[in-house]
Amino acid sequence: MTVHAAHDALMAWQDWLTYEKRASKATRAAYLHDVSLALGFFSRHFGGDLPLESLGSLTLSDFRSWLAYETNRAEQEARLHPGSRHTPDGHARSRARRISALRAFYRYLEKEHHITNPALTLLRSPRLKTRLPRPLTPETAQMAPDGIADQTINNGFALRDAALFTLLYGAGLRISEGLALNVGDIERISDDILFVTGKGGKERAVPVLPQVRQALESWLAVHPSPHASAPLFCGVRGGRLNPAVAQRAMRQWRMSEGLPDSATPHALRHAFASHLLQNGADLRTIQELLGHASLSSTQIYTLADEHHLMEVWQKAHPRANR
Repeated sequence: MTVHAAHDALMAWQDWLTYEKRASKATRAAYLHDVSLALGFFSRHFGGDLPLESLGSLTLSDFRSWLAYETNRAEQEARLHPGSRHTPDGHARSRARRISALRAFYRYLEKEHHITNPALTLLRSPRLKTRLPRPLTPETAQMAPDGIADQTINNGFALRDAALFTLLYGAGLRISEGLALNVGDIERISDDILFVTGKGGKERAVPVLPQVRQALESWLAVHPSPHASAPLFCGVRGGRLNPAVAQRAMRQWRMSEGLPDSATPHALRHAFASHLLQNGADLRTIQELLGHASLSSTQIYTLADEHHLMEVWQKAHPRANR
């Protein structure tokens, strides 16, 4: 396909992300949104449609103008919606994400169309605060599956919810990974090992604890259609359970328990990693269990653990507050 305009290249890039990189739907949508905003700005900046070749001649000043525009737009949003969650750090994260998306687009342009632009490498990303994971305590994480199940009216789907949230904490899965499982994946568990497909289509092995297996078997015993290709966690109509349904169930439970907004399904994954670390597991093992591509993603749990230790020390040591 011959590509002449920047917009055409963007559409071709989306296909490339889908079929070559196997990027998730959420990643593709975020990239398309962010890069579309950038190309829209440059089109207005230069007064017309962008030829593909012009992307290679944009200057550092052009990129800085785009970033300044994004900053001003975020500040206007904050003024228009003062009660929303617009924060300086949130704005910085949005700008950093958009720079990252644009750089990814340019890597594609270099690979497929031989268009390079060294000016973009000189554009500095905003400095961001390190966001520490906010895991649940061991007691709360263990209470969550039964607590969420108890609020489900249908007894069969109560077993489904108990199995899902037991799996998320017991195996450290992302909610998308848990909901992507089929019945056949559970039937093929061998030597207490479950194979899970994570980000980028990468498969990893996770151990299945006896309590997790028991919860899964209890749910499968009442599963409405337990054939191998059926979704393991299904909704009332038999289709794959929508993540929003699981998130809503945990939101209702945390509100009844007076827990903070950070008590989400993903907090169970954080709890899995944090509790392993606190009990002596090494980072490399935790990295493999979580399916992190880089150890740096796993190391954030050491910072969270240090933060927790400091809080305990300040509360418990007689001289801590003197």
